[in-house]
This record gives sequence, C-alpha cells and structure tokens, in this order.
Amino acid sequence: MKYADTDINIDKLLLKRVEEKKKRLDGLRPLPKDTVKKLLEDIRIRHTYHSDAIEGNTLTLQETKLVLEEGVTIGGKPLKDHIEVKNDAEAFDLMIEFANAKKEISQEIIQQIHEKVTKGILESSGIYRTENVRITGSKTTPPSFSKIIRLMQDYISNIRKLKLHPIKNAAFIHYELVFIHPFLDGNGRVARLITNLYLISQGYPPIVLKKEDRGKYYRGLQRADNGDLSPLASFISQAVNEALITYLSNFIEDDYLITLKDIAKFAPYSQEYLSLRARQGKLDAVKQGNVWYSSKRALSEYMKSLR
Repeated sequence: MKYADTDINIDKLLLKRVEEKKKRLDGLRPLPKDTVKKLLEDIRIRHTYHSDAIEGNTLTLQETKLVLEEGVTIGGKPLKDHIEVKNDAEAFDLMIEFANAKKEISQEIIQQIHEKVTKGILESSGIYRTENVRITGSKTTPPSFSKIIRLMQDYISNIRKLKLHPIKNAAFIHYELVFIHPFLDGNGRVARLITNLYLISQGYPPIVLKKEDRGKYYRGLQRADNGDLSPLASFISQAVNEALITYLSNFIEDDYLITLKDIAKFAPYSQEYLSLRARQGKLDAVKQGNVWYSSKRALSEYMKSLR
C-alpha cells in the first residue's frame, strides 16, 4: 500500500505540540544516562502491562511490576499470563538493544523479537506461519501464508523508501505488519515493539499504547483496512505526545508534571474545567491511572491560546 504525506491527516495542533516538544528534547541531548535508564525501566513495565492487557492478559499493572521486579507468582492468575509478561519485557529489552546499536528494521529483527514474545507459548516461535488464519471480530482476512515471504520483503523495502513524517511512517510500519499477520500469534505485540524501534531511531522516546484506549486503537486499525491511516496515525501521535510530556518532565522545570488540582492554583480556572479541557485536547496533559497531569508550560500555552 502506497501513501503520500497528504494522504494521512493528523490534527495540526497535536502535531505542532509534538514537534515543539521534540525540538526541546533534542536541545537537551545528550541526556543524562541515569535518568534515561530510570525512564526506560518505567516505560518497560507500563509497555509490557498495556501491550499484554490489550491482548487479554489478566495481570494488573502492579502485578506485572511484581512479576518483573520480584519474580513473584500471582495466585489465581494463569501461568500463561506470567510467561507473556516476562517474554514481553525481554522483547522490550531486545528492542532497546537493537535501537542502541542503530539496527534498521529487518525480517531477522522482526523474527527475533517474535521469538522473545512467544517463547514457551508458541511452537512456531520466531517462524512465519505456514497456514491460513482468520482474526476473530475482524472483517479482514490476513493474506495467504504462501504470500508472506514476498509481502515481508516488500514491507521491509517500503519501510526504507518511506518519505512521510516520522509519525506517519510509524503508523504505516505498525499497520502493515499487523495486516500481513506473518505469525500465528503475537503479531500485535511485535508490531508495537517494532513501531517503538522505529520511533527511537528517529529520536522519539518509546510509546505506550494503553489498554484503556483499546477501542480507539482497534478502530484505527479497522479504518486502515479501508485505506485510511489517519485515525491510527493520530492515535500514535497522541501516544508520542504523552511520551514526550513524560520525558521532558524529568529534565525541564516548566515541564514538570503536576496534578490538575495543583495546576488550578496557578490559573483562574477550576480543576473540573481544566479536566474538561484536557479531555478535549485543548490543554496539553497526560492521564496516568485515573489522574490528569499537566505542567506550568502547558497551562501558559493554553492561556495564550485564549487571547
């Protein structure tokens, strides 16, 4: 599938926010290694939890943290869920290794990540499927297994030819891998990791696609089935924006994240009003758990926009 930059639409305000944050982050490089390490440790846990939860894993975020950091077995939870969590965390580590080594996306890398993701769960771990499949709840049937090798060759070739905005490229990379569905299982988890490998190569922090947004995520994939990548690209843009908010909060005082309750102390607005504007995307903010956070910079920019 071929796209021009104008074929994929992302909200201009959102894209502007992303580009401004990316510029500020680039201006801080090289970033302190210890801080980046702590950030990646946190993202590793959250990515693992959300990526697995999207696929039906029943472990909570706190349980995922205990399994990964303490080696705890959670009573009453399936063994498969524990294996998935450990596998996905190891696959995240492998993805970071590839990113640090500046490895380009290749069939070998995709297969190695899949092998990590499905180790001990799938007999054909790291191997392209040799049978046809159907996706429950999807109107689209994945291509015949006999076409996978050629499709994957074209996929890698197309990635290296992409001339779109990096976030639009990321949407293409994510969707096309899900569409080809080269493995019997684990395609979504692999696609989320490969998307992060690409984003890191472009200087962005790794993103987390949240379980709470699964409906919006799936709708974006369904629209892409019909040739429209815009909703998926917008969804990924929002995740990139949130990742940049979190990163910058650790390096710049004006970008430090505080609750909307505390933000309201610096503004002529109530916490409820700010929460509404955050949900509408008018106030640059990020939701962690059930709590909205923003920064003094975001509040200042919002107030300027009203003048």
